[in-house]
Amino acid sequence: MAVGISRRGTWSARFAERNGRRASAVCSALGAWAVLSAGLAPSAAAADVQSQQWYLTAMKADEMWKVSTGEGVKVAVIDSGVNPDTSSLKGQVLADEVPAAVAYGATKDYTGHGTTMAELIAGTGTGNGLKGIAPGAKIVPFRIVANSLKDKAELKKTASSAMAIRAAADSDVKILSMSFGSPGEDPEEAAAIKYAQSKGKLMFASVGNNAETKNLIGYPAAYPYVIGVAASDESGTVGKFSEYGNYVDLAAPGLNIPGWCDAKFRSYCDSEGTSMSAAIASASAALVWSAHPNWTANQVLASLIDTAGRDWAKDDPSTYLGYGLIRPRMVLEQSNFNPGAANTDPLARENATGVTDEAGNSPSASASAPSSSPPSKATSGGQSSAAASTSDTSDNTTMWVALGAAAAVLVIGGGAFAVLRSRRAT
Repeated sequence: MAVGISRRGTWSARFAERNGRRASAVCSALGAWAVLSAGLAPSAAAADVQSQQWYLTAMKADEMWKVSTGEGVKVAVIDSGVNPDTSSLKGQVLADEVPAAVAYGATKDYTGHGTTMAELIAGTGTGNGLKGIAPGAKIVPFRIVANSLKDKAELKKTASSAMAIRAAADSDVKILSMSFGSPGEDPEEAAAIKYAQSKGKLMFASVGNNAETKNLIGYPAAYPYVIGVAASDESGTVGKFSEYGNYVDLAAPGLNIPGWCDAKFRSYCDSEGTSMSAAIASASAALVWSAHPNWTANQVLASLIDTAGRDWAKDDPSTYLGYGLIRPRMVLEQSNFNPGAANTDPLARENATGVTDEAGNSPSASASAPSSSPPSKATSGGQSSAAASTSDTSDNTTMWVALGAAAAVLVIGGGAFAVLRSRRAT
């Protein structure tokens, strides 16, 4: 995680030219959160951090917490590990509940990324640390491998994403928060996602941060039954770095978000990325599920989709913000909210169709990559490696990780993706 931060701002005029009628919809989105805030300077002191969490005010967190704090809901943070000893996470991390097969290093965060995600979800704010959207929820940490782990013994002991997802599915966590991404499908990871869905888990993933250069399909966000989350700023405008396509399902705050600068945990930095958005969306779901513990994952998701901020037709989701800006307060303030049938998948159309390009075609392993995409090398697992061509990224939340035995390259928070656009209207 880089300490130096570069601000990206919001969409420029070229967004309006390219996106037509969607531009006004993305910018307004029922007023979005409509809260402006001064940015947090790099390496800002922890004492300043909560004043910079603009989205807490924008989402009216104080009002939501009168109804629900996420109590009784466990969230699996599948990431770089989670440090349970930060002031904001003391008592919030259930390290003893990590399945033994994937428990190695779960509480040893080697980048600071996973700890940031955990605090965004369930931080208590104690000691002037980050205040999570769902401070009553608990975190179950899962550490997955990354190339910043140089010790071969550690690499062998640390779980792959597929192993972590499957283990989380077998636990009593309700929500899987996955702020990482891969440039292609992995059969083992896909099977783990399907298994988690069969166990009734709700899964959120970052869609990626490389829209300005190589807007390519990212996994696990693009798998069926995973909710892909885009990043929005204080005005509800999509971040210009936020990946777009038919696998974007919802949007959440992702710009000017405080996060740990590095694994030394000495200070917070101003951060941005769809990693933050996925974590905040996961926390939002925890609030709703806590208030309605008898709902299914389908019903929790349906309620978030129904109440998302948008001014476009619900049956015509945006390529950039999906069904809109997540607003759990709109669910919580209605005690008799009707979430629909327990077994009805609110993303049935998307999950049945799968990812397609602008012509409606599904990607295939044999499809040739456009000239703008990085060269790939086939691996024994049928995946591709983009390490050589995409390791130079400006995303301050990016962390490279290896996926299982095939050692395909992943990027936590997004980065290198396969070039295909969207099935949705633009």
